[in-house]
Amino acid sequence: MTMTLQLGEKHFSSPQPESAARRIVTFKVGERTFGIDVGMVREIKGWQATTPLPHAAPHVRGVLNLRGVILAVYDLRTAIGLGATDATATHVIVVVDVADKTAGLLVDSVSDIVDVPVSAVRPAPDLERDERGLIEGLVLLESDIVALLDLAAVIRDGGAEAQPRTSRAA
Repeated sequence: MTMTLQLGEKHFSSPQPESAARRIVTFKVGERTFGIDVGMVREIKGWQATTPLPHAAPHVRGVLNLRGVILAVYDLRTAIGLGATDATATHVIVVVDVADKTAGLLVDSVSDIVDVPVSAVRPAPDLERDERGLIEGLVLLESDIVALLDLAAVIRDGGAEAQPRTSRAA
């Protein structure tokens, strides 16, 4: 019985229907527009000073206490190679859930929530994917190109030039 259902599911499974859409939160860093799936966003909060951590990667802004949860805040501007954000009260932290982590992403502003047909997401150019791996795809919205972030890559590497890491096992 189980085998029949599995085969049936495989037989009838198909790629996303034409009407399938992704709901995306868009935000700005400088003149660039980025987006992530709305399901990854836990909340959006105003800038709050962070506590820097010694020996953290350059894109790690620091940590903050969010209602008893200590979360790392990542500076997206640094991650994409535009230097560190001079954070002010107008900046925001997008609190996201990535895999089993909750993290903050420092951005200039949040723009919108948009529905994008799955078929409208284009793959990132090979150059971007090979060098940094931060972009999972691109979407054209009116006259703006939205770069969809691979949040796991942003948090893991930040796109910064790889810095040698020393092994803790030594």
